[in-house]
Amino acid sequence: MKMHTWLGALLSAAAIIAPASAQLDWTPAHAEAVVARLEAGDFGTVTSVLVLQGGEPVFERYFNGADAATLHNTRSVTKTITGMAVGAAVEDGLLDPDAPLAPLFSDIAPFENPDPRKEAITARDLLTMSGPLECNDWNGASRGNEERMYLVEDWPSFFWDLPIRGFPSWETPPHQTEFGRAFSYCTAGVQMLGEAVERAAGEPFTAYAERRVFAPAGVDGFEWSRNGQGQAHLGGGLLLTTRSLAAFGELQRLGGTVGGERVFSQAWAEASLTAQARINDDTTYGYLWWLGEADGPHGAAPHAYMSGNGGNRVWVLPDHGLTVVLTKTDFNTRGMHDQADLFFTEAILPALDE
Repeated sequence: MKMHTWLGALLSAAAIIAPASAQLDWTPAHAEAVVARLEAGDFGTVTSVLVLQGGEPVFERYFNGADAATLHNTRSVTKTITGMAVGAAVEDGLLDPDAPLAPLFSDIAPFENPDPRKEAITARDLLTMSGPLECNDWNGASRGNEERMYLVEDWPSFFWDLPIRGFPSWETPPHQTEFGRAFSYCTAGVQMLGEAVERAAGEPFTAYAERRVFAPAGVDGFEWSRNGQGQAHLGGGLLLTTRSLAAFGELQRLGGTVGGERVFSQAWAEASLTAQARINDDTTYGYLWWLGEADGPHGAAPHAYMSGNGGNRVWVLPDHGLTVVLTKTDFNTRGMHDQADLFFTEAILPALDE
């Protein structure tokens, strides 16, 4: 098994307590209190928790029949991992994040609903969920809603044939927003990012991502979900072990370098965690990373996180050297993300030193 030292040293099914660090005061008493709340279901149907401080395990525990070998369906957490592969493709000189992507899809042109704005779509537009197409997974009536994409096999044509998004007077157009971008959550756009990497690299996206991202990060516990044409679902459905999820979090925390091997540039890592679009008053968006600043007992705690249906999360707090994994199975249930937020604010933040 290709795993880095900190992963290989973990025990599979017990709480692990490490000496308190300068930035995380994870005491046995705190761990016991967290386990009690997890077992009581205070944070929903949790299947695993893993906390790393400086890459070392502080706490690992499995629940509800899961163990270290369990492959968790963390849904849209996949999007952030696809974004890492885009960063690797930029590092390899395969993609320019500001170059139009349409030429890579000339084999399915001409597209329906032709428009110059469609021809100008870039990787940066899709990484920041701010492209010009009418694609919104949070609106069931949207032409580009992901559930409509799943009904067809030709996902590239589904995306590129979408009409341009309109901005009625009650919505804020991009040029009037804080970052010059209007956020619209679009799984199909992330799928196109991965397929653009595939076309630019001249090999299946899965092969490229496994070679350039998974292998250096030490990830070997995973399984791809695929559509009827065999295309991997790059916006959701990647099955991963808890430790594999932590390895991806560590890759970001370490600025794109693992074990001396560079996956993506430090500049890409920093841009990924820099606000590029605003979602609401409390949350911004980087390159397929959610960005927030939660209020903890010792003040505000800036953090980035991967997020997926069910309340699945991978948090990264670079200022504190922390990577935290929470897997859950509360798919499509009210409060699933609120419970994940509660875990973060009541189980993780109280353990941070002042």
